[in-house]
Amino acid sequence: MPTEVALLESRALRVEQMGRVDVLDKVKSLVVLPDGIHLRTDDVARYFEVSTTAVRRLTDRHQNELQGNGMRVLRGAELRSFHSDMLSLWAGEGMESYPQAATRLRLYTRRTVLNVAMLLRDSDIARCVRTYLLDAEQDLRAGYASLEHRVTRIESCLAGVGSALQELGPVLNRMSHRLDSLDRRMDITHQVVGAMSVRLGHLSEDIARIDGRMDDLARHLKDLSRRNKQR
Repeated sequence: MPTEVALLESRALRVEQMGRVDVLDKVKSLVVLPDGIHLRTDDVARYFEVSTTAVRRLTDRHQNELQGNGMRVLRGAELRSFHSDMLSLWAGEGMESYPQAATRLRLYTRRTVLNVAMLLRDSDIARCVRTYLLDAEQDLRAGYASLEHRVTRIESCLAGVGSALQELGPVLNRMSHRLDSLDRRMDITHQVVGAMSVRLGHLSEDIARIDGRMDDLARHLKDLSRRNKQR
C-alpha cells in the first residue's frame, strides 16, 4: 500500500488517485466560483488554510502536472470574456461585486485542487485529504483481496465439479448403451406384438368360419332327423 510520502513524491501514484475528487468535500466544503467549476488562487489557499504565496510557489514548481489536471492562466480577451461571464452569474445570485484580476487570472478545477492536496506538505487539510485517499486505497485493496479469495474458492469448487463429471462420464456412457439396447428390445417387442395381433385377427376369422360350418352342420343334422321321423 502506498504511503503519504510516496504520494508526495510519486507523480505516477498521484495519477492513480486523480478520479477521487469527492474526497475534497468529505474533508472540507470546497467553495467554487459561480460557474460551479473553477476556483482562484485565493479560493484554493482558503480551502487549504495556507497563504496564497504558498499556493503560487507550489503551482510554479509543478506547473506542467497541474496544467495537465485543469489549471490554466487567463489573459487578455479570454480573461475579459471570463470576467463578463462571472459578473452575470454573480449578479444573478445577488452577491456582492465580483473581484476582477487586472492582467491575468489563474484558475483551478476540483481535479487541480486534488492534485494540489497531494503536493502541499504544510497543510493539515491537505494531509487529511491524503489520509482519506490512502484509507480508500486500503479499503479497495482489501475488497480486491476478498474478491480474489472468493474467486479462488469458486474455482476450487468448479475443479471438484469437473472431477466429479469426469468420474460420472463412464457411468453415463454405460447408461446410454443400456438405454439404446432397451430401445432396440422395445422395438422388437412392438414388432412381435404387431405380428401376434395380425395372427389373432386371422384366428378370429378362422373361428368365425368354423362357427358358420358348425351352424350348417347343425341344420343338416336337424333335417336328417326330421326326415327319419317322417319315414
